[in-house]
Amino acid sequence: MKVLLGIGGSEDSLRALEDTVDRALAAGDDLTVAVVENPRSDRTPDEVEDRVRTVIEDAGLAADIRRVQGDAGSQIVDIAESEGFEMIAIGGGETSPMGKINLGSIAQFVLLNSHVSVKLVR
Repeated sequence: MKVLLGIGGSEDSLRALEDTVDRALAAGDDLTVAVVENPRSDRTPDEVEDRVRTVIEDAGLAADIRRVQGDAGSQIVDIAESEGFEMIAIGGGETSPMGKINLGSIAQFVLLNSHVSVKLVR
């Protein structure tokens, strides 16, 4: 399966990285990682890219890593749809004390606008 992982440096996106790399190894997925700028993250895109490279190399996986400029959500959706990806994986969602999922703006945009299947890793 051709999978696009959008990652911006939040803790949930780093969990999505680990989960998606594990799945790619087990299922033989063709993985591309899109590193986006997330204003809600304390990590810079350079730090995120370094973490992605480390995780992928440690797993022994071959994956394409890209830096994506501009509006993160719309860029992830555009890449997935224009390049024939079968699934988008993103991290997102914190559970509130009342049990509701609170999504970040990037995850919410991707979920609401993508015509490609989206896997939300929490």
